[in-house]
Amino acid sequence: MSGAGRDAPDTQQTRGAKHDLTLRVVSSLDEVEAAAWDACANPADLPYDPFVSHTFLKALEDAGCVGPSSGWLPQHLLAVTSTGRLAAVVPSYLKSHSRGEYIFDDGWAEAYERAGGAYYPKLQCAVPFTPVPGRRLLVADATERQALEPILASALAEVTRQLAASSYHVTFLSEDEWRRLGAIGLLQRTGKQFHWQNRGYRSFDDFLATLASRKRKALKRERREALASGIEIEWLTGRDITEAHWDAFFAFYMDTGSRKWGRPYLNRAFFSLLGERMAEHCLLVMAKRDGGYIAGALNMIGGDCLFGRYWGAVEHHPFLHFEVCYYQAIDFAIARGLERVEAGAQGEHKLLRGYEPVLVYSVHYIPDTGFRRAVANYLERERHHVEEEREILSRYGPYRRDGERGA
Repeated sequence: MSGAGRDAPDTQQTRGAKHDLTLRVVSSLDEVEAAAWDACANPADLPYDPFVSHTFLKALEDAGCVGPSSGWLPQHLLAVTSTGRLAAVVPSYLKSHSRGEYIFDDGWAEAYERAGGAYYPKLQCAVPFTPVPGRRLLVADATERQALEPILASALAEVTRQLAASSYHVTFLSEDEWRRLGAIGLLQRTGKQFHWQNRGYRSFDDFLATLASRKRKALKRERREALASGIEIEWLTGRDITEAHWDAFFAFYMDTGSRKWGRPYLNRAFFSLLGERMAEHCLLVMAKRDGGYIAGALNMIGGDCLFGRYWGAVEHHPFLHFEVCYYQAIDFAIARGLERVEAGAQGEHKLLRGYEPVLVYSVHYIPDTGFRRAVANYLERERHHVEEEREILSRYGPYRRDGERGA
């Protein structure tokens, strides 16, 4: 059990790219030094990803958003060299349900259980409640990444077996990881999101100039009407974010989350920890009317990206959602010189606001031969459908076609 908690599998020894590796599982990030984890999660050669950081994932644990009562039991995989260096980590959770993942497999669970199998528990390699693409097999040394990925994939299969889980799933991983893990036999799945790309814009007007005339006029009208009731917008980052701001935002989050999901995934303690430990990576876009906050959106600031996360409101005004979540995010990204805005899961309405359809990726390990075959057949058809849908949606974006006048 290697000191890893009741459900953790045994330590394994295997041969790594340059070193012998000890592979083990821990059931809490308290057992991993923050600097060692972050050397794997956010090495100097890659843009900073706040979601795989020790700070963010531990805040979820410390607040109780993940843990036995949530159905997200931490089972993080560590690869340690013979010299004691942490070479790689994989944030992983033993799941008793499929909520909070945004890569939907409820149909798989139902089919497997109808056939007499037990789909839960399963192992999920992911950032909980966070549909943000990024690396999931977190290897510190760039020269070892490709060599260690098959070793980590094999270790996850062994963890799955020892935990008596049905399968393991690596969700919202990078495209490069997806291709390499697919090449060694993991099942490949695609989905779509909508991201805004900063093409060197110096201002929001620069961005508007790239839109077709009718779409540009519609977008300007939405921005005017969103603020027509005397609404003001504030950007808050770092030390400017107070507990009073988190109180207001949490009320928005609970109102929207309760209507959308039934029970929101995050609690009030998590937002305080986020503000205490990584406020410099937070952007609160808050809407105020008559001196009081009425709506807000939480974004996270990465190395080259603004990640839109949560939105909520206690007053509802036409187009305010679009203004606070999408247009203000574009404004901020341009001001900070960020390459893109990732606006979260789903939402074809983002298309006309300048957010373009992109593919997102997951891979799946299913040891049951018959079940694996059925899922593989389904995924092959689904990938074609997703790509066709992405291509069709791309034709309906607001951007000018070649030769179209910008007046």
